[in-house]
Amino acid sequence: MQAPVSHDWSTEVHAAMRTRGIGTVCTIPDGGLTRLLLTCRADDATRVITLSTEEEGIGIATGLWLGGKRGMVALQSSGVGNCINALTLPIALGVPTLMLVTMRGQWSEFNHWQVPMGQGTQPILETLGVRCFAVDRPEEVAPTFAAAADMSFNARERCAVLIGQRVIGAKAFGREEVE
Repeated sequence: MQAPVSHDWSTEVHAAMRTRGIGTVCTIPDGGLTRLLLTCRADDATRVITLSTEEEGIGIATGLWLGGKRGMVALQSSGVGNCINALTLPIALGVPTLMLVTMRGQWSEFNHWQVPMGQGTQPILETLGVRCFAVDRPEEVAPTFAAAADMSFNARERCAVLIGQRVIGAKAFGREEVE
């Protein structure tokens, strides 16, 4: 269960996607991404590809770019570790890569298994040359996403927007949500 969202950043992110011609979202569904993915699925111009593992999204997004289209990968921080080796493909080819990452292992995390990757996501991505933009306020998600998308596709960079746990709400299985 997720904490109630006071600012619907997902609608604004979807609008930014449409403006920038991002027509495909590769994802392993996550509670923090639910609204965005539902909005994308309801849009005939946006294709949502549900992955069996996160690194598939890196390959698909790379292939889309090479085929003249734009895609992105939407995932949880725990899945970033699965993408490390796959990220060498767009890095070696100089292909833009855009990731939208919902963070775990941060503020008010209840599951100790989420903490290591949650803490390691940004430094690991930055070590690979992925530019990370951390966001901890809901109203900053969409403008940060738009700027990262512009940088990724216009400057052919690998960029990740890291949506902090304060934005998506701490998961609280079997207990009250924490805001």
